[in-house]
Amino acid sequence: MFCPECGIRNSEGASFCVRCGASLIADQSESATTVSFVPGEDTGEIVPFAACADEACLVIRSGGGRAGETYVLRDERVSIGRHPDAGIFLDDVTVSRNHAVVTREGRSWVIVDEGSLNGTFVNRRRADRAVLSDGDELQIGKYKLTFLAPAAN
Repeated sequence: MFCPECGIRNSEGASFCVRCGASLIADQSESATTVSFVPGEDTGEIVPFAACADEACLVIRSGGGRAGETYVLRDERVSIGRHPDAGIFLDDVTVSRNHAVVTREGRSWVIVDEGSLNGTFVNRRRADRAVLSDGDELQIGKYKLTFLAPAAN
């Protein structure tokens, strides 16, 4: 599936573009065609999100000119905030120093607000704690991120 905004190839079933964050869900006419892709095809295109196939990731969709930055969630606990030591450092006054934390709980990932001033939003709803699902939109300050769950085995 190709993004209608930037043209990058995205995995089938993706809701948002991994590069620019544009919505990939659109009303398509009956005459819409598909493009086939054979695994191993050398297109010369660098896809920086390949690591997200086997591991959970957060991708910045907008905010601070950082759209497309990807953070693979390899640790059991990843902090998000304006503190320079945060696992995901978001340098903007709309983000608290220790804004939120994403933790692994069994096979699930959970985001917990750490008492931030502006709150943490999941799918446009303020959440103190939320279990994340593939494609969930997070908003932390002016940053919008998308949670990508690892591919099912």
